[in-house]
Amino acid sequence: MIATKRHDYVPFGTIHLHPSIANHRPVNREKVLHYKDDILRNGLLEPLVVWERNHGEYFLIGGFHRFHAIDLIRKENPGYYDRVDVRVVAGELEEMRALNLKLNADRLDARLTEYFDTVVFLNNANWSKERIATFLDRSVSWVDEIVRFVPSMDPRLRALLDAGKVSWSRAKAICRAALQAEPGREREVVDAALAEIENGPQARPRRVLTPKSAKRRLAAHMQREPNATYTVSAQDLLSLVALLAGSRDQEQEHLERVRAKFPALIADEAAD
Repeated sequence: MIATKRHDYVPFGTIHLHPSIANHRPVNREKVLHYKDDILRNGLLEPLVVWERNHGEYFLIGGFHRFHAIDLIRKENPGYYDRVDVRVVAGELEEMRALNLKLNADRLDARLTEYFDTVVFLNNANWSKERIATFLDRSVSWVDEIVRFVPSMDPRLRALLDAGKVSWSRAKAICRAALQAEPGREREVVDAALAEIENGPQARPRRVLTPKSAKRRLAAHMQREPNATYTVSAQDLLSLVALLAGSRDQEQEHLERVRAKFPALIADEAAD
């Protein structure tokens, strides 16, 4: 269980970066310089958050930009900030990763993808979905969807999602389609979906004849010629049905046959 052990004043050199715990976004150089100037003027007003894994062994959990700012200050001003204020917390590694994400998410508007690895990590560490949801102030269904779709998500799709080029709803739909695809066709399904995202949906050609337009045109024709009759063959009917169904197979052949046998249905095509 995560617990704050104490507030302390520790040697800066005893605080290390853990390979599994990092700032949820790349450290911004301009932000580091801003903090450097602010800390030089006003001091470190907010303590760093550190994990004491063992006695006297500290790993940074929160305050990455301030940490790098102090490191820069010390390089330019030997003797400055030999010791710094810290909030010392205790817990297991998975709890520290969760706390690291929560601290950063509370400070900034975190992107959805920035939660992915932590949620999957906590799930694999046997945290219940309810516990993950409560800790991150999210719903259980939100956690469940990440656990279900993210581990098998195509890296290309994740990159688009991270860049804001595709919505989470769309990404879930693509993941769901891949999971439901026939064995061996998963990549094909994802490739087609990504191609559509990149190129936009292919616009379907305008249908020559629809049931709605055929009904309207035939009704108008019957008002003009109430006694009109048609003599048609099975092939004529097949062509008419094919056009109404929007079939592109032999479309021109069907069009010519319908135009010849049912002129009222095609005559005012350009006016629709």
